[in-house]
Amino acid sequence: MAHGLGGVRGGVLPDIAACFAAAGIAILVFDYRYSGTSAGLPRGLVDISKQRDDYRAAVAYARRFRGVDARRIALWGTSFSGGHVLSVAAEDPGIAAAIIQNPFVDGRCTAAAAIRSAGRLGVARLTWEGLRDQLRRRLGWNPHRVALVGPPGTVALITTPDAVPGYQRILPTDLAGWEAAVPARIVLQMRNDRPALRAQHVVCPLLVCVCDHDDISPAAAAARVVARAPRAELRRYPIGHFDIFTQPWLDQVVGDQIGFLRRTLLIHTADDSENSSATEPSP
Repeated sequence: MAHGLGGVRGGVLPDIAACFAAAGIAILVFDYRYSGTSAGLPRGLVDISKQRDDYRAAVAYARRFRGVDARRIALWGTSFSGGHVLSVAAEDPGIAAAIIQNPFVDGRCTAAAAIRSAGRLGVARLTWEGLRDQLRRRLGWNPHRVALVGPPGTVALITTPDAVPGYQRILPTDLAGWEAAVPARIVLQMRNDRPALRAQHVVCPLLVCVCDHDDISPAAAAARVVARAPRAELRRYPIGHFDIFTQPWLDQVVGDQIGFLRRTLLIHTADDSENSSATEPSP
């Protein structure tokens, strides 16, 4: 289980993980490199390929734990991590199930949504910030940063009306490890990232939880993933991007996800003797 763009594992994820754990599912929650409790400089850097490497590493780490059935590993991703889950599940036939919610799955659709929200001028200004940061990177200078969220009309990664209050609701209370701004180069990566195009290669059961009024990660793009993935299920909720983390929707969505995992992971009888020789990895 991993956080979305600019998030940290200490935000709302522990509450969700606790619900899964109470249902008998072991959870590994992690921060990507450069963020939260993980190491790496520059702080706050969002790099798509490196975050997917981190997700693969987390899966490999979980498979080595004594008492964990390596044949029943499920992936969970929200928002930006939804694309990572889709990509990792598409390449790893050993994944038993996957869940993505309010997911970023198609950079072109997200860019179109950003134009509708911020206007072409706003998107152009943000792209210029990304180019400035890329130039600074090539010169070996410190990153040029852009705010994660901002009110409509400002220069930030997300400027929808619900962005600022939405992020405030999901931040950890002590803000430890959270970066209010990130290196702007991520803007140049996002448009060309289209994990939805690999959905047909996700052979495991896949639950896609869509927010119908999502102005950040378009619901239509997520719904197309369900049409392409051979074993996908769709759950729709009449809410916005950040509402999925608030009550009463949080309980409903997590309940749907636990039901999905019970059907795909917990009802199967498995011979755990194959895992009895596994050793628990060092921290």
